[in-house]
Amino acid sequence: MSKEAHAATECPKCGSANIAKILWGMPAMSKELERSLEEGHIILGGCCVTGFDPDWHCNECGCEFGDRVDAYEACLESRQEKLKGVIYGAAVGDALGVPCEFMERDSFECVDMVGGGSHNMPAGTFSDDTSMLIATCDSIKQCGKIDIEDMRERFKAWMCDGKYTPDGRMFDIGDTTDHALESGIGQAGERDNGNGSLMRIAPVAFIRPSDDEVRSVSAITHAHWISTEACLVLVRLLDDLIYGEYPEDAINANVPDSGRFAFLRELEDMPRDEIRSSGFVLDTLGAALWCLLHTHSFRDCVLTAVNLGDDSDTTACVAGALAGARYGYDTIPQEWIDALRGKEQIEDCLFDIVF
Repeated sequence: MSKEAHAATECPKCGSANIAKILWGMPAMSKELERSLEEGHIILGGCCVTGFDPDWHCNECGCEFGDRVDAYEACLESRQEKLKGVIYGAAVGDALGVPCEFMERDSFECVDMVGGGSHNMPAGTFSDDTSMLIATCDSIKQCGKIDIEDMRERFKAWMCDGKYTPDGRMFDIGDTTDHALESGIGQAGERDNGNGSLMRIAPVAFIRPSDDEVRSVSAITHAHWISTEACLVLVRLLDDLIYGEYPEDAINANVPDSGRFAFLRELEDMPRDEIRSSGFVLDTLGAALWCLLHTHSFRDCVLTAVNLGDDSDTTACVAGALAGARYGYDTIPQEWIDALRGKEQIEDCLFDIVF
């Protein structure tokens, strides 16, 4: 480092030019380095390096600063905005899809948020999908980590007491989820591979969980390996999208090459009539990803998902989470945010990202 570069740097807190360069890692000691340490031109930062460590130390006030700190703070701000985008994106997609649930593809066209449908709910009402997603988010906020027992109790509070709902009542629940919460045991049969854990897993992507932690969150209700692995794939995809990866690259990096998941690598070339939007977990994951790959905005992605029909609310909920990670909160149409019911429950569950 030149003397000119050192002299041009000032502390952003106190304005002092009496600063030291922070040297990270385990440098080889030399007479020149010893002299710089004694004179206060350099200090040792330590051997644990994160990639976002400060470059400079103020010898007057102790402030530490630099481009990498700024990058870290910008990264946290971006992730915080993406968390809001994912949660609101899922809720908006869910609410758009509720009135169209169980309707046959191409027998309707969803273009906006309306009420009615098989549940006869007011416009902007989200379903069990978002309620359980909010409960997952709230558990992470309150516990600061994944706590399986806490999540289970919050799911039961939703099921029994209507917590995390716009109206204080639960109006829909899947059979596997119902049996699992009643018994306290995740269901692991071949027929227990509905999309009930996939629809609520998205908040987990923001705390950098281990693979087994993701699987354990799914297994609260859906414990079959197909469901737990589908949740793992979605969490890893969301993590890459949050950091700006293109969907195609995220799929290539996170989807297995063979087995039940291999078809996800072929979605980009699949026509619409080959996309299934049933309640089977792999159908939902595939349909949501197909919508992300074949559209270029949040609005188009979730409307495309709803209009696939069948399990329209869950397909759009998962697609909305993916689109929220891809495009961010500010891209969600404001009129849909305004029409969304239960926003106070969403705002209360958002947690601060600190890593």
